[in-house]
Amino acid sequence: MRDDYRHEVKHEISFSDLLDIRRRLSLIARSDEHAVDGKYYIRSLYFDTPEDAALREKLDGVAKREKFRIRCYNKDPGYIRLEKKTKIGGLGTKDISKLSAEQVERILSGDIGWMMESEDELVRQLYASIRNRRLQPKTIVDYTREPFIYDPGNVRVTLDYDIRTGLKSKDMLDFSVPTIPVKDAPILLEVKWDAYLPEVIRQAVQLPVREQAYSKYAACRMYD
Repeated sequence: MRDDYRHEVKHEISFSDLLDIRRRLSLIARSDEHAVDGKYYIRSLYFDTPEDAALREKLDGVAKREKFRIRCYNKDPGYIRLEKKTKIGGLGTKDISKLSAEQVERILSGDIGWMMESEDELVRQLYASIRNRRLQPKTIVDYTREPFIYDPGNVRVTLDYDIRTGLKSKDMLDFSVPTIPVKDAPILLEVKWDAYLPEVIRQAVQLPVREQAYSKYAACRMYD
């Protein structure tokens, strides 16, 4: 196993929980560089096979799985990332590369030949998955995130809410595309850390005994 896997737990919380956890974290942690007034807007475009392998693996609770997505922040086409998220049980890691708006448009239009010659390994990996596994863009997922960083333990805590789906739309850079709220979508608390989780963070988030396996991608795919 790679040595950059991190512990990850995710919990569904109430609005009152959010207010309380936000207050506590604001006293001990800092926000990150993408946040504006403590939050930012995320749009992700998820990829899957025609048979929905990634969706089925998530719903079936497969321990080891991976997914590709393209993500942008605060509706800024100048900052776009290609990400491959890999999970093994409660551990996760993420490979990240930058993409330009033009490259995203080419991928969405099916113009992928250039990816094979890319100097970026992750771009080549996506190309191979498109060719060999028939990976294709599936759905847009939008939400708001409040991020908190606590440097000891390399801890990252996020509060995600207002989850919306772009239904069958794939044009992630068209911010006029209508999205709709996901029915009964919870507020999500996610905590990630390296070797240890500092007690001050554990107390601040009041982690329950069991975490939930809510997936934004899976929830949005229910509208297909």
